[in-house]
Amino acid sequence: MQDSIPELVKAFSDGDNLAFAILVKRYQRKIYALAYQMLGNHLDADEVVQETFVRIYHKRQELKHVSNFSSFLIRVAANYSIDLLRKRKIHGELTDDPSSLPGNIQIYMSRRVRTPSDLYEDKTVMEEIRRALDQLPPRQKITAVLHDIEGFSKTEIAAILECPEATVRSNLHIARAKLKKILKNRLSKE
Repeated sequence: MQDSIPELVKAFSDGDNLAFAILVKRYQRKIYALAYQMLGNHLDADEVVQETFVRIYHKRQELKHVSNFSSFLIRVAANYSIDLLRKRKIHGELTDDPSSLPGNIQIYMSRRVRTPSDLYEDKTVMEEIRRALDQLPPRQKITAVLHDIEGFSKTEIAAILECPEATVRSNLHIARAKLKKILKNRLSKE
């Protein structure tokens, strides 16, 4: 079986379902991590993973014209995450804690053993950051998550979001300024 992503994408677009299964296996954790950072709960993150790959499966003929599969896949997941964020604002919010994640995800996320006080402090800080991120508009939130949490470059984010790099820089700058203000206000109250 082919090992490179372009070969797998070509095989999949030509109808090879085994190539699709390999692509899913290679990318599902990355999509899950992005979705979980955006949405903050396991159920929605799982939905994003499933829907992303369903959409990719239905668009397999279009993949022949895609130059960067990873960016295309992240774009599909990011757009669906933004859709869910918009629906959530209309219908209310659902969150869950890390203990409700599947065992293999918990193990993957807990590679380093931490003390209870470290865990409490990290959880408190992460909750504050997550709440602050939730106050951002979807495009600013996805830009901050992709750049500062997932480690994508501004150029890659521009390709993922199909916008100019200047827009990414602007959204990132505004998001960081808002986060700084929100977190400063929250942390100074304590």
